[in-house]
Amino acid sequence: MSIRALLSCSSKQRYGLFNAKFVHWPSRTLCFQGMSKTLPFSSSSTASAKTEDVQTPPKVKVLIGGEFLDSQAQEWIDVINPATQDVVSRLPVTTREEFQSAVDAAKQAFPAWRNTPVTSRQRIMFKLQELIRRDREKLAVSVTTEQGKTLGDAHGDVFRGLEVVEHSCNMASLQMGEFVENVSSGIDTYSIRQPLGVCAGICPFNFPAMIPLWMFPLGVTAGNTYILKPSEKDPGAAMLLAELAMEAGLPAGVLNIVHGTHDVVNSICDDPNIKAVSFVGSNTAGMHIYARASAKGKRVQCNMGAKNHAIIMPDANIDATLNALVSAGFGAAGQRCMALSTAVFVGGSKHWEEGLKERAKQLKVNAGIEPGVDLGPVISKQAKNRICNLIESGVKSGARLVHDGRGIEVPNYKEGNFVGPTILSGVTSDMECYKEEIFGPVLLCMEAGSLEEAIDIVNKNQYGNGASIFTTSGVAARKFQHEIEAGQVGINIPIPVPLPFFSFTGSKASFAGDLNFYGKAGVQFYTQIKTITSQWKDLSGQGVSMAFPTSQKI
Repeated sequence: MSIRALLSCSSKQRYGLFNAKFVHWPSRTLCFQGMSKTLPFSSSSTASAKTEDVQTPPKVKVLIGGEFLDSQAQEWIDVINPATQDVVSRLPVTTREEFQSAVDAAKQAFPAWRNTPVTSRQRIMFKLQELIRRDREKLAVSVTTEQGKTLGDAHGDVFRGLEVVEHSCNMASLQMGEFVENVSSGIDTYSIRQPLGVCAGICPFNFPAMIPLWMFPLGVTAGNTYILKPSEKDPGAAMLLAELAMEAGLPAGVLNIVHGTHDVVNSICDDPNIKAVSFVGSNTAGMHIYARASAKGKRVQCNMGAKNHAIIMPDANIDATLNALVSAGFGAAGQRCMALSTAVFVGGSKHWEEGLKERAKQLKVNAGIEPGVDLGPVISKQAKNRICNLIESGVKSGARLVHDGRGIEVPNYKEGNFVGPTILSGVTSDMECYKEEIFGPVLLCMEAGSLEEAIDIVNKNQYGNGASIFTTSGVAARKFQHEIEAGQVGINIPIPVPLPFFSFTGSKASFAGDLNFYGKAGVQFYTQIKTITSQWKDLSGQGVSMAFPTSQKI
């Protein structure tokens, strides 16, 4: 069934297909009930009932040494569709023995994989990007079913990850070293980049396809082997991507997948065979991982929380700016680390508020699979309650509720975790709703008397993922670009996430580590530089010298 045909079904039929039956795709079958080996799930039922009659949620498998295996876990986590509360699948909390087997498999695969020519590794990535394009609809449906974002946004999730796979196809050039001939008479010095060994990635729930693709493609193409831990809330896309990586020709043991929560994370931090850890998620988890893993001598990169600001100058293009604020503030239900959550209006916000409200009211909130939907649900009941509590705390602290998205009811999805677009005005920097990352569809409006004051507000915030300015003044834009303390800067761009040939450069409390994700920094993260100095000349007749060697003759 194609996406077009799928969307012609009723909502009840669609979610019945996702969570109780199966979806037929051209030449392949996407199963959410453990009916096919094309998806790495296993059914807990051994009955020979017809596919349509299977009702038990499938169990997610682990990937160890090139095989998708049934876990022997004693503890399982339900993967919940946030629009319906249906159980999509059951995820195992990987046992200590399974984790060790995954690490052993990665360690054993490393010597042969690091000696595989880089051109051969690149060809696997070329094949992987082809397979991702082939199965992009299947991946998007998995993302929407488990995470809740709209199908259009889920396609963006897949495509932004695909760009990193494409970037990895250039590893031969990215990994290239340097050479200087004759640094001294008859002596040459050159540097090379070599893989680290076993690396690990710990993924968040908000980008189930993109973040795994930020991690393992660059890592393995650089010659490392990999342990990936998807989010326990939405593992399906990562499992599909792992299956595609196997189909593309990735050798057994090069990519392994484990599941779980804090115990598995701690095992990744502590295992001496794991040389580097990539993490994307909250500050609490990120700082724990950074401290624990780096204390064990591991290389660590952690992308964490954010409070991204936009400064709106009085001369900004009104329609373009309003559209950008609404799109970046409410897209993906605000569950992006680069969501534009705070707007600082130079000269006052009052004359902007009506335009924001009108646009927010026009946004359609519904299950992500529905036609024409703009916002899906947030990930969980707990997330919804936290968002609503932070909105209420803002109101109690004196903020003005321009538009209230709480209490929204979505027909046919009454159990969904829905929060509608919400706008708070008159927000000040001492309010809890400002200090905390809300991670929901909430736009905070602040005011500043000048550009200097607005920049000061932004720079005093602890986070530094991104910041934008909307203006027609090159002078204002240049001042902002130079003085703002954020790692990624947008000028009339609401979400300034760079393409993979640059790096994702969050800063301040939004990032922990020395080397950022993807781009040149990403390649450097997954490789160790080695410098060689060689001498090939006739040294006969030369005596012993006890002086420290230099390139100079005294």
